[in-house]
Amino acid sequence: MMVSFFDQFASPLYLGIPLIAIAITLPWVLYPTPSSRWINNRLITVQGWLINRFTNQLMLPLNMGGHKWALLLVSLMIFLITINMLGLLPYTFTPTTQLSLNMGFAVPLWLATVIIGMRYQPTVALGHLLPEGTPIPLIPVLIIIETISLFIRPLALGVRLTANLTAGHLLIQLIATAVFVLLPMMPTVAILTATVLFLLTLLEVAVAMIQAYVFVLLLSLYLQENV
Repeated sequence: MMVSFFDQFASPLYLGIPLIAIAITLPWVLYPTPSSRWINNRLITVQGWLINRFTNQLMLPLNMGGHKWALLLVSLMIFLITINMLGLLPYTFTPTTQLSLNMGFAVPLWLATVIIGMRYQPTVALGHLLPEGTPIPLIPVLIIIETISLFIRPLALGVRLTANLTAGHLLIQLIATAVFVLLPMMPTVAILTATVLFLLTLLEVAVAMIQAYVFVLLLSLYLQENV
């Protein structure tokens, strides 16, 4: 029984072909396309307003050099939000529950921020490894610790997103199973459990959006240190 709970996180196959590619490309088809007209419909207007708000919030702590990343970061955040939200629908697969996919997003973008810092301001980038005013005996230890923390950043990005979504999906499936088991025996308890399930689903909707925002926000903070 416990093995079946984790079957939802296995990448589905059809005729030996992994369907994760379809799950990744499908969200791009769902977005409304802006037209060349001066007046758009309400959906496109709301979409443009939300994108502008997200962009302003993300680019606020960055200088002009970091604004070149606005399109990439905002597109990534909208993409992650859409995948996470679609994964909450019944009989769907959530690609962001796969650590390999999240690491594929985290490692290249983190490495790009490090390379930019080393190229344009190597003194400042290397200065983060040694805080100012450090006692001389502690310098080697702190350099090792800061270097390890630097390389743990992409792992933390990927694991955080994977763990939060995986835990939420497992909890929803466990409580939903409990509702079906308790319904014929204790209907009152089953109804209360179903209420908890509904509230948990609302919480998971918020988590799906917040985790995508946190993923991109941390990337912007890493970029802020290097531009």
